[in-house]
Amino acid sequence: MSQSKRQLRGNGFTFKRFFIAHDRCAMKVGTDSILLGAWAPVAQAARVLDIGSGSGLLALMLAQRTAEAVAIDAVELDQEAAAQAAENAARSPWAQRIHIHQADIIDWAKHQEQRYSLIVSNPPYFTPGPACASSARDKARATHTLNHESLLQCAETLIGEEGFFCLVLPEEEGKRFVSMALARGWHLRFRNDVAENSTRLPHRVLLGFSPVAGELLQERMVIRGPDQRYSPAFCSLTQDFYLFM
Repeated sequence: MSQSKRQLRGNGFTFKRFFIAHDRCAMKVGTDSILLGAWAPVAQAARVLDIGSGSGLLALMLAQRTAEAVAIDAVELDQEAAAQAAENAARSPWAQRIHIHQADIIDWAKHQEQRYSLIVSNPPYFTPGPACASSARDKARATHTLNHESLLQCAETLIGEEGFFCLVLPEEEGKRFVSMALARGWHLRFRNDVAENSTRLPHRVLLGFSPVAGELLQERMVIRGPDQRYSPAFCSLTQDFYLFM
């Protein structure tokens, strides 16, 4: 069954264990965030940060995947999106563990003393150009207020010594981001190139960086097989979230 037919309420998206309302958010629930939320390494996570949280989807996915002792902070600039993220978190099974902060991450990071073992972000990636119909959507999609250098600087300020910083980007933007991160002293530890099917080149890349050098785990995944059904790898990754898996 298609993803759209599983949107059981008109203002959001129903997952197996929680509902995400996103009608007041510029960016809606999408495959990029779902891939990142299901893929990010959580085995050693003790404290988690979601930068640019939007509807709160990543924060809720990571709450589902982590132990009860793991606290999750989510920072979102847009006031309406942050309010909706807070409502989504409050209705979830993990309300006590998720804390939504309506703030500019650049300013917010300067005042934090705690460090995070996992930081995730589905960041803006379009170079500013013609404005979108919605100014909020324009800010969410383009690197107006949070360019990638600033994002890396915030992650450097907030990451723990053995933590991981994970994000999802289009393939070409990912190449540039990797070069920028390596030049700043980060080490690429996880990479998963994602293609729509086996006949197409990867269009998205999941990246995991660490301040500490170590082995690189590199993978490639297709979303759909030759029969246009979801691939076994995609199903295995997302089966705890999608209703139709």
